[in-house]
Amino acid sequence: MNSRLLLGLFTLLFLAQCGKQQEKSPTSRSVLQELNLKRGNVTLCGAPALQFGRAELQTSCSETTREQFNLALTLLHSFEYDEAEKAFSAVIDSTPNCAMAYWGVAMANFHPLWTPPTEDELRKGTRAVQVAKSLNTTTREAAYIEAIAAFYNNWETTSHSTRCLKFEQAMEAVYTAFPSDKEAAVFYALALTAAALPTDKSFTKQKKAGRILQALYPGQPNHPGIVHYLIHTYDYPELAALGLPAARKYAAIAPSSAHALHMPSHIFTRLGLWDECIKSNLASVSSAKCYAEATNMPGHWDEELHGLDYLTYAYLQKGANDSAQIQRDYVKSIKEVQPVTFKVAYAYAAIPARYALETRQWAAAANLPVAPSSFPWHKFPWQEAIVHYARLLGAARIKSLPNARVELAQLHRLQNMLLAQHDAYKANQVAIQLTSGEAWLRWAEGNNTAAVALMQRAADMEDQTEKHPVTPCEVLPARELLGDMLLQLHQPHEALVAYRANLRKHPNRFNALYGAGLAAKKLGDTQAAAFYFQQLLRVVGASNSPRPEVAASQQYVQAVAAL
Repeated sequence: MNSRLLLGLFTLLFLAQCGKQQEKSPTSRSVLQELNLKRGNVTLCGAPALQFGRAELQTSCSETTREQFNLALTLLHSFEYDEAEKAFSAVIDSTPNCAMAYWGVAMANFHPLWTPPTEDELRKGTRAVQVAKSLNTTTREAAYIEAIAAFYNNWETTSHSTRCLKFEQAMEAVYTAFPSDKEAAVFYALALTAAALPTDKSFTKQKKAGRILQALYPGQPNHPGIVHYLIHTYDYPELAALGLPAARKYAAIAPSSAHALHMPSHIFTRLGLWDECIKSNLASVSSAKCYAEATNMPGHWDEELHGLDYLTYAYLQKGANDSAQIQRDYVKSIKEVQPVTFKVAYAYAAIPARYALETRQWAAAANLPVAPSSFPWHKFPWQEAIVHYARLLGAARIKSLPNARVELAQLHRLQNMLLAQHDAYKANQVAIQLTSGEAWLRWAEGNNTAAVALMQRAADMEDQTEKHPVTPCEVLPARELLGDMLLQLHQPHEALVAYRANLRKHPNRFNALYGAGLAAKKLGDTQAAAFYFQQLLRVVGASNSPRPEVAASQQYVQAVAAL
C-alpha cells in the first residue's frame, strides 16, 4: 500500500472518529461553520459577525483555509474548545494534509488551565498528534507539533502535572528557536501558567508569563490570547491588580465568546469589584443561554453554570440576598447540562452551599441535599465534598453533634477517593475542609483550645496553596472562619487580626468587613469599627440589602457621626 493511500485511510479514520465524538455532542453541527458560510453581517448573541478577536499563525497549509484556521485559533485562545475543534476539523476536511490543523485538534483537547483531559480526549489528542507527525511540515510546524506531543506522550503512565511541565519545556524550545513568532510566545506564556505549582507563592512562572504577554500586547491589542492569559496569569491576590487593564479589555475583544465575557470577573472578584463582576457574568450567562439555543442544545451549556457561580458569589458579597436567591433557585431548576463537566459539578454544589453559609442559615446548610440526585457525583468527589462541608459547618453551628460527625466521616471518605486517584491538589482542598469542619465540631463540643488550634491550622494550610481557577473563592475562607470562631470565644483582638489578614487576600467580602467592624467595636476602637462598617455600606451600595448586618452598620456609623 503506498504512503499516499495510507495517509488517506488514516485521515478518514481520524475524521470518522471525530464525527463519532461530535454525534454524541449536542453541538455536533458546527454553528460557527454554518454562519461563516453565509454572506453579509451575522449576529450571534448580540455580537455582530462572530467577534473573537484577531490572531494569526502562519502555516504551510492551503491559503484557502487560512481564514478558517485563524478562526479556530482565536476560538482556541478563548477556550471555546468544542467549537475550536470543529473549526480545525473543517480545515482537515478540506485540506487533509494540513498538519497544523491536527495540532489544533490536539490543543483543543488539552485545555491546560482547566481540568485534566478525559481518557477519550487524551486518546483523540494522541491520534491527532500521530497524524500531524506523519505529514510534511516546516521546521517550525514540527516544533509546535513536538511541543503538544510532549503533553500526550505516555499519558497512560505519566501524571498530568508532569506532562504540563514537559509541554512548558517544549514550548520554551519553540519560543527560543523562533523569537519572531508571536504565537510561540503566547503559547509559551500559557504553558508557564499551566505548569505553575499552586503552592509556589513566589509566582515565578506567572510573573515570567506576564512579562512575555505584556511585551506582546502593544503590538496586538485585539489578540484574545494575550489578554485572556494575562487574566489567568494574574489571577492571584498578590498579582490581581496587574490584570485589571486586561480584564477591562477582554470582553470587548471577543464579545461572541461567553467565556471571554466571564473571564474578567476573575480579576474583578480578586479585587472585590462586585458591580463589575455582576455585569460581566450577567453578560456571560446571557451569551451562554443564547449559544445553547442557537445550537439546539438539550438543556443548558456548562459555561452558563460557571457564570452563575460567580454571579451568585458577587451578589452575596453585596448583601443582595434576593438576587442571589433567584440564581440559587434557578440553578435548582436546571436538570440537564451539556457537557457534564467539573464546572457543572462545582456550580451545583457551591451555589446552594454559598447561599446558606454566607447568609448564616445554619440549619439550611446542615440539611443541604446533594442535588440533583441524578447527577453522577461519584465522578466528582471534590465537588461533592463541598455539600458535606456545608452540612458539617451548619450542623456544628446549631450543635447537632451526631450529624456533624456523620458529615466529617463523609469528608474523610471523599478525601480517600481523591488520594486513591492521586489527585493531591483536590485531596488537600478537602483536607482543609476537614480541618475546618473538625475545628467547629470541637467548638460545638466545648473544646475551645482544640477548636482554635485546628482552625488556625486550616487557615495556615489554605494560605499555602491557591484556590482552583474554577471557583471565585473558597466556599468560606478559612481565616475568615478563624475570625468568626475567635469572636464566638470573646477574643476580639485576635479575631480582628484574622479578619484583616483575610481581607488582604479577599477584599470587600461582606462577612469579613462586618466581622472586622464588630471585633473593633468590641475592642472599643470606634475609628476602626466605623471604617469597616462604612466600607461594608459602600460595598452594599444601593442593593437594598435585607441583611441585619447592614442595618446594624448604618446605626453604628450614624451614632458615631452624631458624637
